[in-house]
Amino acid sequence: MLSPVEVEAILISLRVAGTAVAWILVPGIALAWLMARREFRGKALLDGVLHLPLVLPPVVVGYLLLLSLGRQGWLGRWLNEWFDVSLPFTWQGAAVAGGVMAFPLLVRAVRLSLEAVDVDLEAAASTLGAGRLRVLFTITLPLALPGLLTGTVLAFARALSEFGATITFAANIPGETRTLPLALYTLIQTPGQEGAAARLCALSVAIAMVSLVASEWLARRARRRLRQRDG
Repeated sequence: MLSPVEVEAILISLRVAGTAVAWILVPGIALAWLMARREFRGKALLDGVLHLPLVLPPVVVGYLLLLSLGRQGWLGRWLNEWFDVSLPFTWQGAAVAGGVMAFPLLVRAVRLSLEAVDVDLEAAASTLGAGRLRVLFTITLPLALPGLLTGTVLAFARALSEFGATITFAANIPGETRTLPLALYTLIQTPGQEGAAARLCALSVAIAMVSLVASEWLARRARRRLRQRDG
């Protein structure tokens, strides 16, 4: 049985991860399409910037978010003055941190899937009178659906498990930003809470496994449906 504090951490984690994926889904697909379909100067630099969260320590990412989105940051000050929005030390800030860390996984999965789509099919649809948006939504994205589903699930799992960037940018506030990893960290630091820490550890492993299995299952199912439709 989970305690109310543990249940609260799980619910916060689900809200944070779901919000993070909702925020990054459209820009992630757009950037993946740009990287897969267009050649331009600075593409290698953009690709490096997109993948920085994968190689930087998460604490560094959180610190950069604090510098830019904090109340005195160049973007955070503007958000606070014009929209009365303050992201640090809120669950929305935790979602931003999780989204930034998950963004490269989403972009990479979708990009690889888009690069596997036969461009001749897109060209054929264009010659038959289909506009760019129609080609995108009726040809490109349906054929790239396995990668899109995989990227979405992996991004959700990554945002759900984020620790370093979240604790740096959003802190460890009970009932607000204490997600599952932060709750586990807190329990480890608290004497006599070894049992609760072990439960959350097991739950984290279970969620990670379910996410990976679900990602593979959805991708296989999407590929099977595409083969059936083409056949």
